[in-house]
This record gives sequence, structure tokens and C-alpha cells, in this order.
Amino acid sequence: MNFIFGQKKISIFKGLLCSLGIICGWGVVIPTSQAAETITIQLGPFEQKVQVDDLENFAQNGKLPKELHVFSSFLTPQVKEILNQRLQLNPEFADKFIDGLGRTPQGQRLISSLTGVIPGSTSQSLKDTLNLTARRFNGITILGFVRSYPGENITVDATKAISLSLELNANNLQSQAFAALLQRESLKSDIITLPRNINPGTKGNEQVQLTSYTFQDNQRNRAIPVDIYYTLGTTQKPLVVISHGFGATRRHLQYLAEHLASHGFTVAALEHPGSNAIAVNRVTNSSSDLSKLISAREFIDRPLDVSFLLNELAKLNLQQGQLQNKLNTLQVTVIGHSLGGYTALALAGGKLDLDNLQKFCKNSLSIGQAPGDWLQCAAVGIKDSDIKNTQLQDKRIKGAIALNPLVGNLFGRKGLENINTPVLMLASSEDALTPALKHQFAPFTELKGSKYLITAIGGTHLSVSDPTYRTVDITNIVKERRGSETQNLRTLVSGASVAFIKQQTSEARVYQPFLTEAYAQSLSTPQLPLRLVSELPGNLKKWAEFVAN
Repeated sequence: MNFIFGQKKISIFKGLLCSLGIICGWGVVIPTSQAAETITIQLGPFEQKVQVDDLENFAQNGKLPKELHVFSSFLTPQVKEILNQRLQLNPEFADKFIDGLGRTPQGQRLISSLTGVIPGSTSQSLKDTLNLTARRFNGITILGFVRSYPGENITVDATKAISLSLELNANNLQSQAFAALLQRESLKSDIITLPRNINPGTKGNEQVQLTSYTFQDNQRNRAIPVDIYYTLGTTQKPLVVISHGFGATRRHLQYLAEHLASHGFTVAALEHPGSNAIAVNRVTNSSSDLSKLISAREFIDRPLDVSFLLNELAKLNLQQGQLQNKLNTLQVTVIGHSLGGYTALALAGGKLDLDNLQKFCKNSLSIGQAPGDWLQCAAVGIKDSDIKNTQLQDKRIKGAIALNPLVGNLFGRKGLENINTPVLMLASSEDALTPALKHQFAPFTELKGSKYLITAIGGTHLSVSDPTYRTVDITNIVKERRGSETQNLRTLVSGASVAFIKQQTSEARVYQPFLTEAYAQSLSTPQLPLRLVSELPGNLKKWAEFVAN
């Protein structure tokens, strides 16, 4: 994926400001008693003192006083936009946020690095300032941090600030803080003994066969390729459909498809022609316009691809051949990763809220937002007639597994309440593409039915990917943990998926223990702590609900 985050000419000044305030933001006017009135910026031999009032005025009206003309090449309208952002926090959760941040490796590195950015500061003074800022403004802000810092002047080593900004992914710091507290809180859950005679995380006994088809949807002019994994057994079990993420292919979760098939399930992994690797590469090779990477219509077509596929598989199920009576299209679990997670939730009954999405994209979208927040805004272009005349929910879907789903503002505040089928969701604390608090933790609290949440503390967006799957190199944008170091996470997802689908069968009670914290703990390691809960702990639930609203 090739996302454009901003112009080079603003990166240095943005880095300076964002490093100062931990996260780009702006709040209400702060009382100035015992607070910094000026910022002294050190850049090698160059030193310049700037009035905080001048920066505040620039943020409000965009006008540059003569004292700031030296920074005119950096103080652009885009930087003004950055100054008018904020990370909103309820005062009730301010201390928890700072506490949680201090428990994450990135948070510890950040605070340690900031002591070099702000000469004379200490880790404790920075934490105290962050706490004070969060309580005074219901959030973390750039100028709020400056105003809350003790003393009349705050000195900043710009060279170190710029270096730090290159390492800082501010969008998911809150997710990491939240996950760190979830790691501690969830350990208080009751101890459950796992059955010794079964292990859904290991390969099943069935021999897996693979066959491929391409179905042509003439009505929408879309060709839908699909790989079908099946066994030679005759017992008809629930059907599984896998929907890939943005810019991926139907092989992205191949290990999971093979694992489920080895346990006797028939699995159909389809490819979405408007958002697969071929479609995205075609656009990126011909245009640098981010808005053309995906059409608004794709948010409608993806769920319709699955419903069309189920119609075709229902016909195939009645025909003589190797798949006859193996395609139970009336009892389906849909699994989706990232944009495929959105697809799964829409099919399960999630209702798009385009008004809410449009407000976010118009008023809150900015350079500092995560790629997933930008991507979701492509859906703003959906025509009213398309959404009014199209039913995305498919009643044949009896369960949804959403892995690092792209949710954000797509369903608004109430859209997920319409889902009546069970949901299993995966969140990764260091997912910089779809940050967990906004895209998974907060949406999880909105689900009203049977639900389960796996959290990988230290996991990233692609940690659940097939280790043999070749992805577009995005390591120059975000850090990804894949391969052997995330094997236990893939085992947990595989085993929990088997147990989740088994809840639709007569073996539901036997497999229920594998949807508990005990199963996650059996695979958890200090390098990659894993959690599995059916409800967030009380205080964290309130925090997530606050973000959702």
C-alpha cells in the first residue's frame, strides 16, 4: 500500500510540533499562570524564541506575525490544520491513558526520547505535564502541553524532535495504552480448564483438497475468482467464506483456510476485483491520487460479491461432482481481514452511516490520521440511491470473524447494534493502519449479541497474515511483525475460529472453553501477550464507549 501522508515541506515543522505535544492537537485557551509563554527552538547553532500566543493566533486565523516570518516556509495551511487537531480524552480516563502509555515499549521510548527533545525535563515531569494537560482539556494537545509545562519558557532541541517524529506513530499510541491496561485487567478473569482430548489450534485429521472457479456476475460486470478448500467427508458442516483486505488476494489467509478445511469445514476464499492487488497496483502505477485507489461503490460491491458467490455455490452444491452436498450456503461464517473485516460486519447486519462518515471526513480528517481513516472516507461518494436500494446484510450469514477490521466511522454510533449474529474480532495494539481503539475496541462495545475479542499486545496489522504470502513492502511506512514471531497468534486465531464456528453445531459446548481467556493464556508469551475476552473490563469499556461516541 502506498499512502501519501503529507508534503515534505511541512514534515520538519510538523515533527517538531507533534513531538512537543505527543500527538497533534489543539484545545481551548489555557490559563497562563505558571505555564510556558514562549518556546525557544534550538536547531544547531540557530536559536529562535517564539511566543506561544503567536502560535495560538496562527492556529485560529492563519495569520503570521512578523516574529514567525522566519518559519513562513513551514507554517503552511496544512500545519494550521495540524494545530487545530486534538486527541480527545475524558478526564476520567486521563490517568489511565498515561499509565497505559507508560507500560508500552513505544510509550516508554517516547517519554525517554522526549527528555532529550526538551532539555532539563525528566520522565516524571513529562508524565505530570501530560496528566495535567489531559485533565485540563479533556485531551492531549500540542499547545496545551506547552502551556501546562512548568516555567515561563520551554526549550526544544529541534534536531532531536525531528528525529523523534520520524519514529513516532501518534495515531495508535492510545490503542497501545488501552491494550497495555487490557493485558493487566483481563488476567483477573476466572480460570477455566481446557479439554485435553481436543486441540482446535492443531491441524485436523481431514485431507484437504483445493479447486478454483471464476464466477461471472453479468449484472454488475464483475468476475469473482474463488478458491474452494474441501475434504472427502460427506457430513455437511457450516460453510466458511473468506474476504481479503485492501490490495490483497484470496491467498492472504491461506493457512487459515487450510486449517479450517482440515477440521472438516468447506472454505471458499474469494477475490474482490475492485480492491484486490491487481486493481490497486493498476491505479498506483497510473496515478498518485489517493482518492482513486478505491471507488465508493466498492464498499457496496464487496458484500454483494459474497452474496453473489453464495448464490452460485448453492447451485454448485446441487450438481453432480466433487462439491455436491459440501456447500452449506444456508449456514455461513464469513471471515474478513481489514477491509474484509468491514465486509464481514456489513454482511452480518452492520448499517452504513454515511452522514456520520461525511461529518468526520469533512471536519476531522487530517494529515496525521491513520491510513484506514483516509481509506474509509472513499465511501462518502456512495450514491443515496445505491445505499437505499441495496441490502448488504445476508441472512445466510450466521457468524462473522473480523480480523483487524476497518470500522472507524463507517457504521456511525448505532450501525453495529443491528448485528444479531455472533462476532469474533481481532485487535492488534500496534496496528498503525487501523488503530485498535477506534477500529476494533470501540466498535466491539457497540455489539449487542454474542461476541469475543482477541487482542495481540504488540501485534500489527499484518501479524495474522499467512507467513508465505508476499505483501507490498510497507515497512518504510509502518513496522510490521510477521512470520515466526507471530506464530502463536495465528494458532490462537485458527483454534478460536474452529471453536467459534463449532458453536453452530452439536459440539458447541465441547469447544466453548477455546473461546475463553484460558485458551489465549495457553498460547501467550512475554514477547507477544495474547488475550481473549467476551466483555471489556468496566473502566476500559467506558473508555472505549467514550471514543465511540
